[in-house]
Amino acid sequence: MNKPKTNLRAKSVEDYQAKLATPFAVLGIRIEEDWLTDIEYLPLDTPLLAPQTSLAKEVCNQLQAYLADSGFIFDLSLHIGGTIHQRRVWSAIQDIPSGATRSYADIATQLHSAPRAVGQACGANRLPIVIPCHRVIAKGGGLGGFMNASDGIPLTIKRWLLQHERV
Repeated sequence: MNKPKTNLRAKSVEDYQAKLATPFAVLGIRIEEDWLTDIEYLPLDTPLLAPQTSLAKEVCNQLQAYLADSGFIFDLSLHIGGTIHQRRVWSAIQDIPSGATRSYADIATQLHSAPRAVGQACGANRLPIVIPCHRVIAKGGGLGGFMNASDGIPLTIKRWLLQHERV
């Protein structure tokens, strides 16, 4: 993976370079320059958009490869953004292999942080699936939150991703 870039301008809400259908959501993909900047979960009835750039096409190809094989390893140029703490959390999350989970508390202990701060960093993740925050669960084995929510569609998506990875 290339070194992440951290100083790109904010993108408009509708400025997607692709919208990819998945079993759990349409993924809105944003690219700036040669960097993947955002993946957003959109409603299943969102109109699709064919990739508009070669990088958007590669992102779609790699996401489809993950959907076909949960062990797929992403190799994309990422614009990570975030605070120093968030980037440390996201780096720790990227080390969790497919098929495994870690608790918010475990990551907090590793980083000398707090579980709530780890959860907040997960909620701020703009590159879900690629930075697999769905692999972070509650200490007792429950799902915990996802996408800054504790119920509803976000947890349905988290459950789908974990089942896809056979967790």
